[in-house]
Amino acid sequence: MNDAPKRDASANSGATEPEQAGLGLGVNAPAASYRVLARKYRPSNFDDLIGQEAMVRTVSNAFETGRIPQAWILTGVRGVGKTTTARIIARALNYELADGSVKGPTIAMPALGLHCQAIMESRHIDVIEMDAASHNGVDDVRQINDAIRYAPVSARTKVYILDEVHMLSTAAFNALLKTLEEPPPHAKFIFATTEIRDVPVTVLSRCQRFDLRRVDAAVLVKHLAGIAEKENIGAETEALALIARAAEGSVRDALSLLDQAIAHAAGKLRAADVRGMLGLADRTRVIDLFESLMKGDVAAALKELREQYDIGADPLVVLADIAEFTHFVTRIKIVPAVADDISLGESERTRGRALAATLSMRILSRTWQMLLKGIAEVQGAGRPLAAAEMLLVRIAYVADLPTPDEVIRSLDDGGAAPARPQGNGGGASAGPVSAAPAAAPRQEAPRYDAPRGGGGPRAMAVQSAPAPQHKAPVAQSAQTLAIKSFADLVALASDKRDIQMKIALERDVRLVRLEDGQLEIALEPHAAKTLVNDLSRKLQAWTGRSWMVVISREAGQATLKAVADVRKAELEIGVRADPLVKAVMERFPGAEIVGVRGGKDAPPELLETVDEPEIPLPDDIGFGDNWERDE
Repeated sequence: MNDAPKRDASANSGATEPEQAGLGLGVNAPAASYRVLARKYRPSNFDDLIGQEAMVRTVSNAFETGRIPQAWILTGVRGVGKTTTARIIARALNYELADGSVKGPTIAMPALGLHCQAIMESRHIDVIEMDAASHNGVDDVRQINDAIRYAPVSARTKVYILDEVHMLSTAAFNALLKTLEEPPPHAKFIFATTEIRDVPVTVLSRCQRFDLRRVDAAVLVKHLAGIAEKENIGAETEALALIARAAEGSVRDALSLLDQAIAHAAGKLRAADVRGMLGLADRTRVIDLFESLMKGDVAAALKELREQYDIGADPLVVLADIAEFTHFVTRIKIVPAVADDISLGESERTRGRALAATLSMRILSRTWQMLLKGIAEVQGAGRPLAAAEMLLVRIAYVADLPTPDEVIRSLDDGGAAPARPQGNGGGASAGPVSAAPAAAPRQEAPRYDAPRGGGGPRAMAVQSAPAPQHKAPVAQSAQTLAIKSFADLVALASDKRDIQMKIALERDVRLVRLEDGQLEIALEPHAAKTLVNDLSRKLQAWTGRSWMVVISREAGQATLKAVADVRKAELEIGVRADPLVKAVMERFPGAEIVGVRGGKDAPPELLETVDEPEIPLPDDIGFGDNWERDE
């Protein structure tokens, strides 16, 4: 008895286009009958889906084993096939042939079934598609809750497809929860969204989630080539690669761009036509511009940018292409197999390999950082072309400069700073070029070497006599501990790991007199009011006997920190007078000495102020420029 309505449904599903329904549009109206490629080649079964193998395998296994959930949620960027996949699942749930050979849901759909055409065209009475962006209220969800109780009219399963489900209001989500968790056996839900983070976790926990990933560019190129062949359109592989790259993994975007490119070319699809349509610069010219920058050839780089600008290339797009190629060369340097991607042109792959072998990771990283910051500047500039040119000048100038470690090594050898050759890849040099002949013998000076190990970037070490270490108090018995000097007291606080007391002794205490069991001091104005009591109590605990700590009216000696600051200044003055330091400072204008560290090879006269054991040397010496050293 149910055969009649099913046959009626199949008859209704046969009309696929308006002209087939007898609207009499005539044969001379091709524009009305034309379907864009994104709709014409929309997948109708799981075999047609590309780039979503993980999702297809999971759904296929669920159908074969009968473990079909009550709800799915599909997420991904625009154009990867969320709505299309939802329709395919709805078709598989309701697949039925006229001979009755199919008894339940199946993924094997070799031919159109009774409901397939209507489902794929979104006009089946039992497969309800709702745009949640325009029907996002609680009243719309109440209509679903009321209608879901009734059995399907002609199909096996009633399916609700909610597109852009993240647009539902909070009240609408709450109204849907109970129905979503326990729908009738004849009903299923399929949600699609581009903003999965906006969907409440209470909804996500009731659905099986599938993340549809971007389609790989190589897969997309093959797909576009197959469609171009079906459309009898000749297309260059490089042209299809440009479209695939511009689509950024979206199949729908790629087909829309292909449609536009076919109309733009009016014949064979060439790479030059696609570049003109998309406003892209020639990839070969982008690589030429990149090479000019790495050679430090500013004139050639500016000339190339101007020529690309004159033929219609956007300066911002050119800079983005240079940044993309920089990233590509860096990836090749780390993973050489990246250059085998068929979506890339032969010239791009070959020259990318050559540049990866020539350029150092330091130069590539520095170029990438400058481009990243410079592109943001160009976006906000009133004159983008001028801002882009200034960015290229900075990159080319930096590519031609020697790095700090090269300057230090050349100065250590007694020669001038290394010079980079112009116009022949000097900026791409991985190491220093030969330095000038050594200068005449000079007086022995402290030796400056790039630090080894964990010294960190922007650091230069001054090797001098090692800083004396504080020793534990010298006189000690089983029960008591004798303190003979103020240095012993500071060392004792450090040995007891009382950092707060050690800092207070160094910064806030001026020694007047120290005897065994008695300490007379003067305090700085900013000293803590409880310092005397705390020090007396801790001395008793540390030494095993009572101490008398009193505040004197005398001025006392200078604090240890004040003495250390004076000696640090004297030491820094001596370092600034050294010829090597002078040469480095002249080579890098704006650099600053931020500290000095002693080493074993420093002459005694430079470090004659650090003989006192209680005054430690400052930690290190560094130059406050923005360079980073490449180990």
